[in-house]
Amino acid sequence: MPLFDLPLEQLRDYTSAAVPPADLDAFWDRTISEARAFPLDAVFEPVDNYLTVINTFDVTFSGFGGDRIKGWLHIPANCEPGQKLPVVVEFIGYSGGRGLANQNTRWAQAGYAHFIMDTRGQGYGGVSGDTPDPHPSAGEVNFAGLMTRGSGHQEEYYFRRVYVDAFRAVEAAQSHAAVDPSKVVLTGVSQGGGITVATAGLTAGRLDGVIAALPDVPFLQDFPRAIDIAPRGPYLEIAGFLGRHRDKYEPMLAVLNYFDGVHLGRAATVPALFSAAQMDDICPPSTVFASYNSYGTGPSAKVSAPDKDIEVYRFNNHEGGQEHHWIKQLQFLRKLLSS
Repeated sequence: MPLFDLPLEQLRDYTSAAVPPADLDAFWDRTISEARAFPLDAVFEPVDNYLTVINTFDVTFSGFGGDRIKGWLHIPANCEPGQKLPVVVEFIGYSGGRGLANQNTRWAQAGYAHFIMDTRGQGYGGVSGDTPDPHPSAGEVNFAGLMTRGSGHQEEYYFRRVYVDAFRAVEAAQSHAAVDPSKVVLTGVSQGGGITVATAGLTAGRLDGVIAALPDVPFLQDFPRAIDIAPRGPYLEIAGFLGRHRDKYEPMLAVLNYFDGVHLGRAATVPALFSAAQMDDICPPSTVFASYNSYGTGPSAKVSAPDKDIEVYRFNNHEGGQEHHWIKQLQFLRKLLSS
């Protein structure tokens, strides 16, 4: 894939032209408040993962609308009774689910508690999932996939439910006895990166304990540009829908505006390490830089803007930095937690 987007020197200064809705904060205040009216009721059931160095719990907790959401919690087996560990809460890429109990334990291998949230209605591509999306809007007319599900109104849009699930996943992780609730790190690749950005913004001022965000080639950023230029991947679901429903472009952008990481990440107050790939044709680098440049620039930035950095992988597509970037993340957290 060639370098199809802006040159790097322009990417570093690129900002989205999207303007946040006037009632963005009020919408999310009400949404989170409604979700918290349901008891979290986080349940952790030990399971045999066939590993000797990691203990795993099958997690169930209440997300949007009280719907029961699945997850895994991995704890290093050498964790002493009463010891509380920093926890990495991980969100999954588009179409993927939480997988099997022993499929992804790498953060626990590094000594952290590792909480993986299953993504409702996904788990059909690459990695299996176990959480349905029972919301009525799941049956509305939409393009194949999830990007246009419930897109007729912000109250019904699919990612409203997912972002609430993610917020409550942080609360669920914090509730376990082996977790230090004051040391929560958010991370994810692609869709997981987009959920990371959104959750960093949504928890700011609403939930204590989040200390860092690690969004890797994040999806769900700068929707207007992404829909126009992404040559591959889930953004094309929106373009495909609009190719038939030609009168819905402006109304759909108005709905997506409530879920754009460019707006939600602006409220974030915690340090962040982003990544972008210059040949990424699924999450174009300009959309990632739009998010990065907006991150942490909200009203709280007037007091103290959070530290942030971005790793750029010039010759990579959507796979990004992969194992090389994980080393960067490990280094980032080691420095953060030792300071």
